[in-house]
Amino acid sequence: MKYSTWSQDAALAVLATLREEKGAVLMALQALQKEFGYVHKEDVTLVANFFNKSRADVHGVLTFYHDLLTEAPADNHISVCVAEACQAVGSRQLEKDVKAKFGKEVHDGYCFGNCALGPNAMVNGAIIGRASVEKIAKART
Repeated sequence: MKYSTWSQDAALAVLATLREEKGAVLMALQALQKEFGYVHKEDVTLVANFFNKSRADVHGVLTFYHDLLTEAPADNHISVCVAEACQAVGSRQLEKDVKAKFGKEVHDGYCFGNCALGPNAMVNGAIIGRASVEKIAKART
């Protein structure tokens, strides 16, 4: 997936689209990540100043949500579901095996709504039911 190169001006342009939103901190962080692939370290201050919030408030939102990344993503984004239904059919072992093979590309996921076909994984936005290391490797770009 191609992302824009981060710059302060580009980040402020993203924030400007949310100027009228109430409680826009989470939406702003999500929009910044959608544009740049992650939330740049300077974005915390930009969002705080833009929406008249404290840096601590913005940092709290950023660190609370597991899907918000604070460093540039790998070329592929792999999530392995670690919710209870998938754990019951081996997702924790799958997660260990996938992390051993693909490292930085792998993140925890929390229920993709495909419980009957667990364990589940998501590769670049596509859900893989009855996931295995082989299926995940095949789905990577």
